[in-house]
Amino acid sequence: MTALKTISGVISAGLLLALAQPATAQTVKMTAVAGHPVVFPWVKLADEFFIPEVDKRLAAANSKTKFEWTKAWGGTAVKLGSESGAIKDGLAELAFVSTIFEAPKFPLQNVSYVAPFMTDDVAVMSKVIKGVQAKVPAMAEAWTKNNMIFLGGTGLDSYHLFTKGPINKLEDLNGKKINAPGPSANWVKGTGAVAVAGTLQTYYNDIQTGVTEGALTFVTGAFPAKLTEVAPHITKVNYGAQFAGALVMSKRVYDKLPKDAQKIVNEVGAEYDAKFAQLLAATSASLMQKMVEGGAKVRELSAEERKQWAMVLPNVALPWAKDLDSKGLPGTVVLNEFVAQMKATGASFPRDWSKE
Repeated sequence: MTALKTISGVISAGLLLALAQPATAQTVKMTAVAGHPVVFPWVKLADEFFIPEVDKRLAAANSKTKFEWTKAWGGTAVKLGSESGAIKDGLAELAFVSTIFEAPKFPLQNVSYVAPFMTDDVAVMSKVIKGVQAKVPAMAEAWTKNNMIFLGGTGLDSYHLFTKGPINKLEDLNGKKINAPGPSANWVKGTGAVAVAGTLQTYYNDIQTGVTEGALTFVTGAFPAKLTEVAPHITKVNYGAQFAGALVMSKRVYDKLPKDAQKIVNEVGAEYDAKFAQLLAATSASLMQKMVEGGAKVRELSAEERKQWAMVLPNVALPWAKDLDSKGLPGTVVLNEFVAQMKATGASFPRDWSKE
């Protein structure tokens, strides 16, 4: 009897001890991918802020969830433009998705590329795109239907023209081949220049070998790509900041996370968004100065010239919107909402793309 009581006591004590212990930790294996290398700000911040900060907060909250990370930046696992496919196919759990290179999957997210010259403030652009996504369900659904949870958006600092020789007037573009990816090819229509497809990884070689005579790109991309070595003339056209993509998590993985882990992931994602805008603004100014110190020659368009450049372009925003309307997507709604929210921020732009 005494032995039974002893055994019972041991079992009871063990049960109480087990109940007092925290739930068994859940280790989730996470492969993080991006086509761009870590030298680019959107990847750098994911690597140096988002991942360690999520880990830190999970630990501080005594969460039963722990992530085990494998980082595959710079196209080591997934090529640029294939990141969303890697998430959808289960090859990755976290990714930076560049919507400009995946336009067929994210047509509505590319509204800023058919409506340039709006704002050079990255924070404003990111805020407006998120605002439009919040008001137009079909735009937000582009993420979820591809098995992604939107964590934080990013913009690109204002686009300018990097060329071998100087561009002193609009007519100097006539006949020149210019690297302009995806939707940004529309920005050279009507100027006399010819758009040539490419990416930040190809621009240098394209210009050096004479395939093109310059590229339309942004300072934080141009500097690590060393573009001014082959295209030392910078024409500050200020096509405007652009929405570039987002840091996303696999919906399959996210949906299985406990609420506390989901909350932390969302909070750090929102901070990634805000920190990115701050980082990009400071970095862009610093890198432009470095390029000038390295010998780059800069000419900035006046307000009158900028309006001239904007007005010579065909209004591709309206046919873009109508084409999406015909496919059952709210293109016109998104364009009108984009312009309205941009106006509400106080942004001053030379052309209203929602009008003929």
